[in-house]
Amino acid sequence: MALRWDDVDLAEGVMRVERSYDPKAREFVSPKSMAGVRRVPIPTILKSHLMAVRKPGELVFGNDEPFVYWPTVDRAKRAWKDSGLDPIGLHEARHTYASLMIAAGVNAKALSTYLGHASITITLDRYGHLMPGKEEHAAALLDAYLDNEASERNDEAARQVTGNSRPL
Repeated sequence: MALRWDDVDLAEGVMRVERSYDPKAREFVSPKSMAGVRRVPIPTILKSHLMAVRKPGELVFGNDEPFVYWPTVDRAKRAWKDSGLDPIGLHEARHTYASLMIAAGVNAKALSTYLGHASITITLDRYGHLMPGKEEHAAALLDAYLDNEASERNDEAARQVTGNSRPL
């Protein structure tokens, strides 16, 4: 609710989350914890949309004042329906972002930072079931790593024996 266009750096591809909005007090406040202050990467697919709707100096969601939650949800539901899609809420969009980041291979600590979680435990408790790690997969990853390390050691030993500094 407090994100300003000035906080969205499309050239660098990040959003800087530096403040929150308290709707009861009707004022901008600091995030709940230091973890709430963060930089969130913007995927390329979103950059062109943001460029098309950007209004420098104003809030991203709202104009001079933060959006009011329920009318925004109603507008979003209409937009989803008009597009022929099943609607999701704002918090579900956050969960979708996290799920897609995990599927893309983003590590848990980085994801925890992007989401503004005070502890990686929150991220792991909430999204751990989506992360890779079945026993067979873990063993295969370790096997591949060890095979690669052994191969590199063998290559280095062969270079030392032959005096050749280039890989074989």
